[in-house]
Amino acid sequence: MKKILKAYDYPIFIAVVLLSLFGLVMVYSASMITAVSHYRYPIDYFFQNQKSALILSFIMMVIAMILPYKLYKHKTFLMVMMGGIALLLIIVSIIGHTANNATSWFQIGTRSLQPAEFSKLAIIIYLSAMYGKRQDRINDIDKAVVPPIIFLVGICFLIVLQPDYGSAAIILLIAASIILCSGMNLRSLGKLLMIFLLVVGVFFIGIVVTGNFSNVFSEERISRFTGLSNPFDNGDEGYQLANSLLAIGSGGITGVGLGDSVQKYGYLPEPHTDFIMAIIAEELGIFGVLFVLGALGFIVLRGLILSAKCKDPFGSLLLIGISSMIGIQVVINLGGATGLLPITGITLPFISYGGSSLLLLMVSIGVMENVIMRMNLLEQKEIVQTISDNKNM
Repeated sequence: MKKILKAYDYPIFIAVVLLSLFGLVMVYSASMITAVSHYRYPIDYFFQNQKSALILSFIMMVIAMILPYKLYKHKTFLMVMMGGIALLLIIVSIIGHTANNATSWFQIGTRSLQPAEFSKLAIIIYLSAMYGKRQDRINDIDKAVVPPIIFLVGICFLIVLQPDYGSAAIILLIAASIILCSGMNLRSLGKLLMIFLLVVGVFFIGIVVTGNFSNVFSEERISRFTGLSNPFDNGDEGYQLANSLLAIGSGGITGVGLGDSVQKYGYLPEPHTDFIMAIIAEELGIFGVLFVLGALGFIVLRGLILSAKCKDPFGSLLLIGISSMIGIQVVINLGGATGLLPITGITLPFISYGGSSLLLLMVSIGVMENVIMRMNLLEQKEIVQTISDNKNM
């Protein structure tokens, strides 16, 4: 037991705990005005929900840290997991709760559950298992490479139907990171790129033929791009971004003080979710921003560095997929808040309000910790064996 406890990666664990607790404080600060003025909720409504989600997520993370990660690559587990995710995505599209023009949530009392969030980890496990155990034929396009891609496209298609283009795009980017690191040669990667471009082409032709072009490329979605050019002169199109930039700019070096944000008083929509970094910058200044970016960057980089040391292809790809997922979400969220990318509604990992997102991330960290723990135990065993062999020589 002592060996197991010592083998976990505590720097990542501590960084995640600190980020989550910091996020809880910032959710309260960013949401208290919105809760009362916009939703007529108690002032601590979103804080209490996030606190409950954090407690549940922490328990699930510990369970994931204990369960051997190699259980996830068994064929039965993979079939049940992917079948369950596909079924949930189908059901939510039919009877799910609609918000922001997307039917993506199961409403359970006052709580909601978003299946698309858990699809991210499911795809990471699935692709890591498929390509991890097919290393001997990783360049066999027909039998080893394409079949998992077909399932990936199917899951993304179900998410697009909701429609949730942001989550679908993130899943594709995560899948791309796993595929690029799977050991395929450039020829195989080139073939996959051609297949991807063909699928995209068919998708665009399909929306034109079916007459859904105006739905897919609605004025609201196009405005997310046009609002980037000059948000202060684009009226409603640049309203969110303009107020986000005002919040970031007014924070300066030290910030205006925790709880003293002006932009959360009805000026900045969804300050506790999409734009929570703008509130952090306004209230805590550059020091608050650097803390969040430093901790998130540390988790991502440490996960990628340790993936290179992992001798198990499945475990290595899991670390790459989880690290990439966190990094991609950080880039997209901050890109939207600063005007570098269109606003997509993607949460800032461990910080933004959202129970489904927090649960997914904490479970993913639990899986990451289990991989690292097993890797460290194997490394210790090899060292002991080497010392023993040298003594016997």
